[in-house]
Amino acid sequence: MAERHFRDKRKANKNKEELGGKTQSSSPKEEIRLNKFIANAGVCSRREADKLIAEGLIQVNDEVIISVGTKVKLSDKVVYEGRELNAEKLVYVLLNKPKNFVTTLSDPHATHKVIDLVKHACTERIYPVGRLDKMTTGVLLLTNDGDLAKQLTHPSHEHRKIYHAFLDKEITQEDLDKIAEGFELEDGFIKSDKISLVQGNAMEVGIEIHSGKNRIVRRIFAHLGYEVVKLDRVYFSGLTKKDVPRGKWRMLTKKEVTFLKAGIMK
Repeated sequence: MAERHFRDKRKANKNKEELGGKTQSSSPKEEIRLNKFIANAGVCSRREADKLIAEGLIQVNDEVIISVGTKVKLSDKVVYEGRELNAEKLVYVLLNKPKNFVTTLSDPHATHKVIDLVKHACTERIYPVGRLDKMTTGVLLLTNDGDLAKQLTHPSHEHRKIYHAFLDKEITQEDLDKIAEGFELEDGFIKSDKISLVQGNAMEVGIEIHSGKNRIVRRIFAHLGYEVVKLDRVYFSGLTKKDVPRGKWRMLTKKEVTFLKAGIMK
């Protein structure tokens, strides 16, 4: 299970089409066509947006709009199916997080934040999806798509996360079995979905888990008397850090975004 995900060669991806391009945001006072506003919000294509407008399914500032050529400001309230649409173009950035960087945006004492590593990725304000502690490395998604972020972090959707844990000593088969079967921690019962040694090395463990509890992988091993000296997330809901060097980023492809939203990538 784990070995397939741990063979990260960290080569730079030169395929620009696959990586996607940078995006630009506009001033809130600038007017754009309503169909572009809807497309930027990730609802559908511009052509399909024209159909929604013509059918009277779009509201702008609480008024039904049926004129296809209508222009709106980014600050306008645009609603489709009872949901207010995001005026900004939706952006999806995959970062291979290095250690010593925090995912929180509000820590005034943090010297290094992951958001600083992607500041040139786009002009939109993006946020990390889920958490990785300061010392944990690996795949991290940042986006301004709030709906997708909620989907990916909600426990009911059971999105897979796989970690490569380096331990301070060899783990016994008995303890591997305990982690697979599960046990009680201070905040409830926890078990891995899959767990195995990495290439037969008893000090390196691949662990798959759905839980989003804080520092859960480190706490699992600590419960059994092991210290995780290095922790790398190699898989998150279908996304890997393949071809993305540590500290670097790439845009998700349209196909990846579509699969994430459809729940195909887990």
